[in-house]
Amino acid sequence: MNVPLPKSPAEVLAELANRLSSFTPELQKAATHILENSNLVSVSSIRKMAQDADVKPNTLVRMARTLGFEGYEDFRKPFREQVIRGREDFPDRARWLQSLSKGGKLASLYADMAAASIENIESLFSDTDAKSVKAAADAVIKARTTYVLGVGIANVIAGNFAYLAGMAVGSVVAIPRDGSLPVDGLVRANKNDVLMAMTFKPYRREVVEAVDVAVAHGMKVIGISDSPASPILAKARHRFVVPMDTPQFFTSTVALTALLETIMAFVVAEAGPEAVSNIERFHRRRHELGIYWSEEPR
Repeated sequence: MNVPLPKSPAEVLAELANRLSSFTPELQKAATHILENSNLVSVSSIRKMAQDADVKPNTLVRMARTLGFEGYEDFRKPFREQVIRGREDFPDRARWLQSLSKGGKLASLYADMAAASIENIESLFSDTDAKSVKAAADAVIKARTTYVLGVGIANVIAGNFAYLAGMAVGSVVAIPRDGSLPVDGLVRANKNDVLMAMTFKPYRREVVEAVDVAVAHGMKVIGISDSPASPILAKARHRFVVPMDTPQFFTSTVALTALLETIMAFVVAEAGPEAVSNIERFHRRRHELGIYWSEEPR
């Protein structure tokens, strides 16, 4: 018996991500390739997609049927319809980016960085919606404690989110603490708590293990990663895929910062007047203590 078909590409991909762990290894390869290259579904043939995924075309057919579609062409239909509807074009921006590239290698790199950053931001906000961000913000507000986990490149960004959010709701902490493992920070956690975890390719084992521990304790997980097939998203209650493409060697964190700033804005907005009062009180105390620079005599 076929299940009701998802109506949009986003819903198709969400269903695919939800069922990824239950697939056979071959179906997982096919599904992961689709999840990470969903922009190609509408324009690439089944043979090409199968070749790039290193599976047989029939594997893609079987994958589509597990989701309730009659076949792969039926699976492609929502993606093709989205292309037909089209996305907004920005000819002025294109000309501006081209103008930046004039003047040698560094000028070209500057233009590439600008283009990549803009594209990452656009992709983030076009593939995410206010409802999803609000749901994550509400989870943070209602939690007894929200643990924010990031290691490597995400460590400072996670710490900054915890620092700022802590001003508003007072129950947000960053883990791991100095000299400890992420799981050490969850030793007192329970079902009333939330774990906001983020990791990006190559995925960090300690973050994946912390998510497993959080789920075992009944905690809600807000997962943030760079692929729908990321190991931390399968068990997450709230999932966000952040584009991190860049022409340079190091991963771009522009979209990640934008996402966390947006969640932060929703936390403050949804927490109400008390959150604003908490932030104002925090800064007033700092001014009174003379922490901020001022040319006026104290």
